[in-house]
Amino acid sequence: MHAFGQILRTEAKLHLRDVPTWALTVALPTFILVVLGLIPALREPSPEFGDQSFVTYFTPSLLVITLAMVGINTLPTVLATYRERGILRRLATTPASPLALLTAQLVLALAGILVSAALLAVVARVAFGSPLPQHLLGFTVALVLGTAALLALGLLVAAVAPTAKTAQAMAVPVFMVIMFFGGVYLPRFLLPDFLADVGAYTPPGVQALLDAWTGTAPHPLHLGIMAVVAVTAGVGAAKLFRWE
Repeated sequence: MHAFGQILRTEAKLHLRDVPTWALTVALPTFILVVLGLIPALREPSPEFGDQSFVTYFTPSLLVITLAMVGINTLPTVLATYRERGILRRLATTPASPLALLTAQLVLALAGILVSAALLAVVARVAFGSPLPQHLLGFTVALVLGTAALLALGLLVAAVAPTAKTAQAMAVPVFMVIMFFGGVYLPRFLLPDFLADVGAYTPPGVQALLDAWTGTAPHPLHLGIMAVVAVTAGVGAAKLFRWE
């Protein structure tokens, strides 16, 4: 436990020194929200969005940005870099195991996601009058399972990528698919019904996040798919992960 605490503190210091990366990861969704919220028409309720404003409708999709950046881009790149530089191999010869480093990275990833989600929700509420997540339990479960699914996919990339460049190359198509089906590149109401339905079952499960945010209990199947992805990808990553 003492060794893990030291690794966590060290990794946190290294993480905080990289100001552009963590600031972009945490603040980008909120920045986009503010830009959109400055457009008066996007703050007006519309029947197209269930008598909500576009800003409220789009907020859960903005959360996908942080989830995808942390889980699919940052996490596998950092772990692949450590493997490439031999840090994981050297850690195996010390009281601090490579598993402790992996756990520390997951803790930092979760912290960044939670801070970003809280900032997004507070700014949406204070600046634009959007409600906070109305179905708190459902939103918490949806966020946890969606985050777990993306982190597991990121670990799967990290498990097989020998270098940081390889991890980045592998992560790009996954990242783009997640952002597309998450409604970031194009709002989901503009997608054909078939693609919107596919997006409901694509990590991190933006439909479950949207439902819970607006007060509806997430569909159990949406949550179940996220759990299956998390477990399947996590088990695959554990089997394939190489420390050297």
